[in-house]
Amino acid sequence: MGRKTDAYVDTSALIAFADRSDSYHALFRGLFSAPPHLMTTTLVVAEGHGWFLKRYDRTRALQFVALIEELTPLRLVAVGPDEQAGGIRMLRKFSDQDVSLTDAVGLHVMQIHRINECWSTDRHLGLTGVSLRLS
Repeated sequence: MGRKTDAYVDTSALIAFADRSDSYHALFRGLFSAPPHLMTTTLVVAEGHGWFLKRYDRTRALQFVALIEELTPLRLVAVGPDEQAGGIRMLRKFSDQDVSLTDAVGLHVMQIHRINECWSTDRHLGLTGVSLRLS
């Protein structure tokens, strides 16, 4: 069995950590200074890269990717057909909410890996009852 994962990391937490102008930067800088075992998905990395590309430029987007590559102990989950199908089930389950596919896959991943804490500023990541780390 693999190592225990203590928290799932959403795009909003990674952006806040990487972008000093973000209002949550200090919080996530502190959390990432001594992180527990963390998990995220390749969709989250793609979403973060796209955010930096649109908001800033290619250089900042690549710096974000480099940050992810160096961030330990962060485990990346590749999103394949099973993860996508689980995410689509979550979209249907929470069809009354504006949940993105990236977030729905995150909800599924947290559920199948029994992760009880999520680092995010997005309230949708708490829909299944996991604790959102905002303080």
